[in-house]
Amino acid sequence: MKNTLETRLGIYFVLVAFAGVMVLELSGIGLFKRGYTLHGDFLNVQELKVGDPVKMAGVQVGRVEKVGFHENKVRVSMRLTRENQIRTDSVAAVKFTGLMGQNFVSLTLGAAGSNFKHDDVLKTIEQADLSSLIAKLDGVAGGVENLTKTFSGDSIQNVLGPMTDFLKQNNPRFAIIFANLQRISQDMVDSKGTLGKLISDDALHSSLLAASKDFQATAKDLRGLVPDAKTTLADARAAINTTKDTLADARVAITTAKDIFGEAKKVVTEINEGKGTLGKLAKDEALYKESTQAMTHLREILQKINQGQGSIGKLVNDDSLFKNAKMTLQKVDKATEGLEDQGPLSIIGILFNGLF
Repeated sequence: MKNTLETRLGIYFVLVAFAGVMVLELSGIGLFKRGYTLHGDFLNVQELKVGDPVKMAGVQVGRVEKVGFHENKVRVSMRLTRENQIRTDSVAAVKFTGLMGQNFVSLTLGAAGSNFKHDDVLKTIEQADLSSLIAKLDGVAGGVENLTKTFSGDSIQNVLGPMTDFLKQNNPRFAIIFANLQRISQDMVDSKGTLGKLISDDALHSSLLAASKDFQATAKDLRGLVPDAKTTLADARAAINTTKDTLADARVAITTAKDIFGEAKKVVTEINEGKGTLGKLAKDEALYKESTQAMTHLREILQKINQGQGSIGKLVNDDSLFKNAKMTLQKVDKATEGLEDQGPLSIIGILFNGLF
C-alpha cells in the first residue's frame, strides 16, 4: 500500500481530533451545540476560569467561554444553550460552592417578559471575596482570644473585685429597696393605692369605659362638625376675596379722586393766574366793571318797564291796550263766524270788493 506513513499519520490526527471533541463534549463545553453568548463585567471574578459552569437556580445552563479585561473591569463571556432563555432583568454573580469548591457564575431567574439576545451584557453584582472573609474571621478570632485572656487568672479578679465590694457595702440598702418593692406589689394585689385601684376596681374600669365612649361620641360629633367648619372656612375665604376686591376698588376710587383733585387744583391755579374764562372773570377788573355797568343798565330798564315807560312798559302796564286787543280779537272772531256762513264765491266777492 502506497504512502503508508502518510496514511498512518492521517489516521492518527483524525483519532486525536475525535478524542479532543469527545473530551470537550463530555466536559460540557459543547462547541457543536447551538447556543448564544452573553457577557458580564465584574470587579473581581475570584479565580473563575474558562469552562466553569453557569447556573441558574442551581441548574447548569452553560459554561464560561472567555475571561478577559474590558474597560477597567473583568468581562466574563458565557456560552448558553439555545433552550435556556435568560430574562432581561436577570442578574449575574460569581459564587463558589464551598471553601474549597469550584467557582461558577450564578444567574437569577428574572421575571421580565423579554429575553436577552446574542452578545448582550447582563447586570452584575459583586460577592464578598473569600480571602477577605477569612481575614475578617481571623481578626474576629484574635479579638475573642484577647478578650478571654483579660478574664483569665488575676485579671477577672481585678474586674469583679470592685463590684463585689460595692454589693457588700450596699447590701442593707438593696434589702430595703427589695422590701419596698414587695410591699408595693402586695398593695397592688390588695387593691390599695392608686395603682391597685386602677388594676382591681371595676367601677373605675366602668368609668374609664364610659369616658372612652363619651370621647368616641365627642370625636364623632367633631367629625360631623368638620364639614361645617370647612364650609365656614370657604365662606371666610370668599369674604376675604370680596374684601380684597373692595379694597382694590377703593384704591381705584382713591386714585381717581386724587386725579380729580389734581385737575381741580390745576383749574384753581389757572383761575388764580387769570387764565381761561373763569380766570378772566375773577381777575379782569375791566370785565368786572363792564358786567357791573350792564347789570346797572338792566336794573334801570326793568324799573322803567315797571313804571310803564316806553313801549314795553306801556304794553305791560296799560290796561286800555289790553282791552283794545281783546276787543279786536272778538271782532276777528265774529268775522270768521260770518265767513263760515258764506259760500266760497261770496267770500271771494267780499275780498274783491274790499280790495277795489
